[in-house]
Parts: sequence; structure tokens; C-alpha cells
Amino acid sequence: MVYGGKPSTGCYLCRKRKIKCDEAHPECRNCIIYGRPCPGYRPDALFRNETRKVERLMKSSASVNSHSNTGSEDSSSTSDSSLSAVSHRRRAGSHAKHHDKAALTLYSLTDSSWEQRALCYFFDQYTIKADSEDGGHLEYVPPLYARELGRQSSESPSSCLRWAVEATALMTLANSKYAPPLMNKARRGYGRALRGLQEALASPTNAVKDETFASVVLLSLYEDISGERNGLFSSHTAGFEFLTKLRGNTLVDHPHGRDMLIFAYAHTYIEILALGDKPHVDIDCVLGMLDISKPTERLLLTASKLCQLFLRMRASPKPPDQATIESWITAGCECDIELSQWTETLPDRWLPLEVYSAQGGTLLTYNRITNAVVWNYYRAVRVMVQQLLLSLNATLTSIKAANKPFSSLRDTSIPEPESETALDEPALKATIREMTTDVCRSIPFALADVDSLGRPNKSDSPWQMRAAQGYGLLWPLWYILSAGMPTSAQTDLIRTVLSRLGSTLGIKLALMLAGEVERRAG
Repeated sequence: MVYGGKPSTGCYLCRKRKIKCDEAHPECRNCIIYGRPCPGYRPDALFRNETRKVERLMKSSASVNSHSNTGSEDSSSTSDSSLSAVSHRRRAGSHAKHHDKAALTLYSLTDSSWEQRALCYFFDQYTIKADSEDGGHLEYVPPLYARELGRQSSESPSSCLRWAVEATALMTLANSKYAPPLMNKARRGYGRALRGLQEALASPTNAVKDETFASVVLLSLYEDISGERNGLFSSHTAGFEFLTKLRGNTLVDHPHGRDMLIFAYAHTYIEILALGDKPHVDIDCVLGMLDISKPTERLLLTASKLCQLFLRMRASPKPPDQATIESWITAGCECDIELSQWTETLPDRWLPLEVYSAQGGTLLTYNRITNAVVWNYYRAVRVMVQQLLLSLNATLTSIKAANKPFSSLRDTSIPEPESETALDEPALKATIREMTTDVCRSIPFALADVDSLGRPNKSDSPWQMRAAQGYGLLWPLWYILSAGMPTSAQTDLIRTVLSRLGSTLGIKLALMLAGEVERRAG
């Protein structure tokens, strides 16, 4: 597909082949799939950091796929013919904008298999390279996958990572590009990954490998992309519990293990805070592994203290007495202070910028979209604390009223001293409204609808949201919508965003969360 308008910034080979270049650095992925060295870009080209491992991955994947497809040629031929029809229909309709441009680019690669296209799309959308200040997202998956392909056959008992990656990639492509035939391939791969994981966990040698832990990460992501959770609970949380206990401190001995631990722990604390689940990992053990010099891990540390408070409250005898309630209020206030201090210790490049939209309203923008995602997690946790304090304050008030059976005999002319734990409920509700408003003000930037100055992004803008960033928005938006105090306009906005993430990016968990809000409201 030739880029129209200003001169193309794609690589020389993509321009020669008349397809849209992804402009990856140092090599274009289309060239890697095509099997030719990327000849490079014009001097004014835009580059995006990507891993060099993909080149070896694609070469290895090509040889392995030729072996694995021999047993499923009949089933795949039907799928491929159906997908060709989808491709033809998409090429015939030139009215679509950026979404269909991406589809046209993908489906025009007739000299590569669907598995290879799915892998390229998945790595582009869900793997983000870390910068010098904070971690990326699933950055360790491409090199682990390439290493697995390079040393193991497709039938190896420890090849669960390969099947987990390929199943997740196929489901990602199937959902985002509306290609149902690929879903069957993805589900077969998911089943093989589960069987491979069981075999790996039964082996003392394979159970402690990074590939095994990464497989659980990928399978949990597959579950969210496909929308196949057990209600809102993940079926892979127990796997994180087992492997975290098994690996212990060895997880943080190298960057890959640390990133996997952070993913697993964030996955777990979301279920504790947002869904009221029981703990699946030793929280105290994980806390000692967090690096408080990194903003994301420091936020996790504070959220962990809130998790511990929730767990103490659930384990307490019912009903709690006044002293217990007051101790919980004190602990909740301490969490709220720590959350507030988190915003005061951030480096300048993490701070939000208040700008005006084209319509005249105020928006919040950031140095990068990932920062907006982390800030919205902060706001969601802050709302949790305010809601908790409101609930505890109401309980404390009821207990005090019940402890005054002779209040009618008291001299009402003497004012009653205020309790030291009395809370300012209007201030708590004001904080909830502020956090809710700030989440909504950050949405246009988080979705890449505007740039860092609040100007509308064009469809060909290099600043685009990736699926990993959209995935990170789901739980904060859901909690703000279901437990916060949104106005009618804010409610409509968040519902629309969840539906958009589910339909445009193909993350079915977004549609599940939107449906759960509707169910609770009903």
C-alpha cells in the first residue's frame, strides 16, 4: 500500500514493494518477514525501538512452522482460504481509516504464513522496550521465544512457551482484525500450551526456567484477550502463586525474571483489591524484591500495603470492635498519605501536563502513554482508599451510636468531644471526584487521540496507542466506573472507551468489564 500525501517515511524496500512500512528500528519487520535485509530509511525517517531478536525469530519460525503445519494442512487450508476472502474484502473497501490501513498492510504479505503475521503483529502491539527509568512490557518474550525455537523441536515437552506465544499471537490477530478462522488455530495452540505447561511443571529442571514462568504470563494474557476468564477471575493466578514460591529470590537475579515477577504481582494485587480475592503469593516476600527507585514499583509497594489491610480486615473476627475499626482507619489514612507522596517524588518527565483541547476543555497529557496508564492505576487505588475510609467511618459512627444507650439522659447542652479518628467525609468524596475527573481528562491522550499538546492526532501520526497500553487501562477504568462517583457524562465516556478497547484492539476482557458494570447497575 503506497502512502499518500507527503513523501513516505518507510524503508526503501517497503516503498519499492508498495506496502506500508512499520518503520521499526533498526530493521523493518516487513523486510524480516520477506526474508531480505532492510535497506534502511531516508535521513528524516521516524524510528521505533524494537528488538533485533525478531530477525532470528522469524527465520527459526519459518522452518519450525513448515514442520508443524504438515499435520494440520487440511484444517489450515480452510482457514487460509477464508482469510484470503477477508483480505480481498478489506482491499476492496478503501473508505476505512487507520484501523483498515493496518489490516491492509497485514493482509498484503502474501509470502508469509498467518502464524508469522500474527507473531509480528503481537510483538509490535504487546512488547514495549524498557527505557532507562522504568520497565517495558513483555520485552523478554521475543528473545525467550527465539531461544526456544532455536534449541527445541515442536514436540519437545518443554516447548510450552512456543505454543503460548503463538496461541496468544493468533488470538490477538483474530480478534483485532475480525478473522474468526484464526480463533480455532489459537484455541488449539492454547490447549497444547496448557499440556506443555503441565509437563514443564512436573519436571524439576523445566519448572524453574524463565520460559515456564513466561508461559503462565502469556496464557493469562491469552485469557484476557480471548475473554475466557472464570467470571472476572483469572484461572492462571494459582500458577503465578506456585512459580513465585518455587523461584523465590532467583526471579530478581536478572531483568527478565524481575519483569515477570512485576507482571505476576500486579496481576495478583488487582484481584485482591478490585475483586476481593484471597492472596495467591507471599506479599511480604514480594515486597522485599521491589525497587522503590522505580515509580511503578514504588506504587506497587503502596498498593501492597492496602492489600495487606484488606486481608487483615477479612481475617478479623466479626463484628469488629471500635478499637479495631479505628486501627483500620489509621492504616487507611497512612496508605492515602503514601499515595499522595508518590506523586510528589516523581521525576519531572513523569508529571502530567494540563493542556486545552480543541473544544476548549482541559486535558492531561504525559511524556508517554505508558505514564498515563500508571497514573490511572494510582488514581484507581486512591479511590479505593477513599471508599474504604468512607465505609469504615460509617461503621465507626454506627458502633458509637450503639454504645450510647443512655444518650437521652445526657445533658445535650454539653458538646461531645470529637473522636480523633473522625474523618472529613466531604473531603473524601471530593478526592474521589477529583481522581475520577483526572482519569477522564487523561483518556484522549491515553488513547492517542491527541498529542502531548492536546492537538488531535492524525491517522498517520507516529504517536499511536499500542494494545499493551490499552490493556493497561482496563482495570483502572473499570474500577473508577463501578466504585467511583462518575457523573453521567463520565460514565458514558468510560463505557465507550471500554467498548472501543474491546472492539478495536480485540481485548475481550474490556467487553466483559463493561458488561459486568451493566450487570451490577441492573
